[in-house]
Amino acid sequence: MSDWDYSVFWNEAMSQFSQELSEQEYSMWFNIDYDSSLQDTIRVRVPSSFYRDQLAKSYQKNIETKLFDLSGKHLAVDFVVAKPSLHSPDKPRKSDVAQEPRNQTPGTELPKPSQSMLNAVREKHPQMQMDLSFENYVVAENNSFAANAAMAISANPGTAYNPFLIYGGVGLGKTHLMQAIGNRAWALNPKLKIICISSENFSNDFVNAITNNSMPAFKNRYRSADMLLIDDIHFFEKKEGFQDEVFHTFNALYEAKKQMVFTSDRPASELKNLTERLRSRFERGLNVDLLPPNYETRLAILKRKIENTKSRVPTEVLDVIAHNISTNVRDLEAALLKLTAYGDLVGINITMEIAQQQLRDVFSQSKHGNVTIDHIIRTVADHFKLSSNDLKGKKRTKNIVFPRQVAMYIARDITEYSTTELGLEFGGRDHTTVMHSCQKIDERLKTDPTLDVTIQRLIQMIKQASIKG
Repeated sequence: MSDWDYSVFWNEAMSQFSQELSEQEYSMWFNIDYDSSLQDTIRVRVPSSFYRDQLAKSYQKNIETKLFDLSGKHLAVDFVVAKPSLHSPDKPRKSDVAQEPRNQTPGTELPKPSQSMLNAVREKHPQMQMDLSFENYVVAENNSFAANAAMAISANPGTAYNPFLIYGGVGLGKTHLMQAIGNRAWALNPKLKIICISSENFSNDFVNAITNNSMPAFKNRYRSADMLLIDDIHFFEKKEGFQDEVFHTFNALYEAKKQMVFTSDRPASELKNLTERLRSRFERGLNVDLLPPNYETRLAILKRKIENTKSRVPTEVLDVIAHNISTNVRDLEAALLKLTAYGDLVGINITMEIAQQQLRDVFSQSKHGNVTIDHIIRTVADHFKLSSNDLKGKKRTKNIVFPRQVAMYIARDITEYSTTELGLEFGGRDHTTVMHSCQKIDERLKTDPTLDVTIQRLIQMIKQASIKG
């Protein structure tokens, strides 16, 4: 057992930071707990490597300076990523902002509500699906920050991260995470007035209110909510009448410190057909993106889904599905459902041979889809504000070479074109040029984590564009 205990200095330092920083900054970045002490070091628990890196970069020096002022001793702070605990020791906090959930490894569950919480909500909320909960949400690198923030919101709506915007491609779990917030908040406090609705249904309500001369009732309903959850706000683009009503509803709820959660297929900054004043409102709070799940996460999702069914699917079959379907969660679940339904209806056990046979078309579509090289070149060129001819042409300026390499890397990843065929598609280049480009991107990915985010988002955009034709 350590002979040193610097907890009194740590707690006082946190108390002072809670007064010096804004409520949102403190609640977001000081989700940390005293753990233990060594002779010249304080060990502190943090929920994820993301928090550790941000704290070390932005706050460690200030924390250590304050600890020196309080203790008269140079104490280093060691941030340790810890697993979640349902009974963390108390520490000074700004107001009553709830502690965020700890980061999870793929396949693990977020902390479950107590039985008393579950007993309080035996009746389903009329606008939400009870199975879209945190307990059924697999947390991994592609969504851990979003899940952590969502848990904090559900425990203390309206106090931080307001509004909360979740964005990402089709089938990545935006609606699930939004409804999980509502379901957990409802479990914690069934007296909350929670409205969960799609943008289209909100618009229909608005039109009906105008038609039936019931606008006062419409405004009262939405502007008196404790929590407003609206799905797919990109639906409001080019609909200025609806945008005006959303704007006024937003202002009323924001001023009353009521929680708002929105989902969108794009970041608010890319919703160009929203009025500037409404777009700025959506950007005001915390915006988080959901990326396509990696292989480990896809496998964890499939294992979680199969646990909730009576079907038996061998692990090696789940592994094949996870390897072959990389688009989104919805496609994974659809493939698994097709396989288990076949097994149940025919009355046979699922084998690898049956899986390959039944999912042959699914695997082929997932790999090829309707993606063309033109889709890839056009999407990448648009992202980097270039033309398709720039990427196919002979220019080798820096602002063109890198996007061209990205396009070749993506084409090699999501199509089955050979490097020779890709070289021909990119202006008649040699296959060695394609290989060199892919190698350069591979090397850059090892040192630039933001590049992977960009590439995954481009892939999602390309696949969505290919679906639309």
